[in-house]
Amino acid sequence: MLLPSRFARTAIALTSLAALAACGDKAPGTAAPAAPSPAVSAAASPEQVPEVIEAPASPVAPPTVAKTQRRVQIYSGPATGPLSPPPDQGRGSTIVQLNGTGSADIGTYVADGQGRTLYRFDKDSAKPPKSTCNGDCAKTWPPLLIHSPGQIYPSGMNPQLVGYVERADGTCQVTVGGWPVYRFAGDKARGDIEGQGVGGTWFAINPTGGRTKPLPEVVAVPTAAAR
Repeated sequence: MLLPSRFARTAIALTSLAALAACGDKAPGTAAPAAPSPAVSAAASPEQVPEVIEAPASPVAPPTVAKTQRRVQIYSGPATGPLSPPPDQGRGSTIVQLNGTGSADIGTYVADGQGRTLYRFDKDSAKPPKSTCNGDCAKTWPPLLIHSPGQIYPSGMNPQLVGYVERADGTCQVTVGGWPVYRFAGDKARGDIEGQGVGGTWFAINPTGGRTKPLPEVVAVPTAAAR
């Protein structure tokens, strides 16, 4: 029996690495970023601060890994310290925070770590997860990307409902309840929901992946002249 040549073995190895590198994965052996820990400030000297005796605080359990999807770890809650992901190089951040956020107008929705509203697109699918917003659509509705290996910290939502799906360009898009999630270019500040109901197909996503309720209709009050 003929043994495979050195060139054939090299080709097989490269093919295997390419398969593992899909959706932003790095080569095997690359460790996921360490979970952030709370910052510790230097203690002041006794001369500067008078002694204060406080009741011991109840210990807060650190988040644990609730789910793993390939090289992305999804935690059981928010991080215990500040998140400082490296700059997004176009393929997403290695650390993503998701927050369940209350709104008097539309109910509870999901926002990212910067408070930007996350939306779902009715023309996508959740079973199986699939994104159909590409090209110019993705410029108006930028997908929320996670770079693998990475970490997702959901707060106020079930971590088992969080994951990601590979997009047509090979990037990894965060999903909630199977639905790919997006930001809206028209939202300029924390809490903006300017994308709510656009085209009858875009809605802020709730923590289980469903639509949030439409914005309340504005009823015009007749003027004195009209009465």
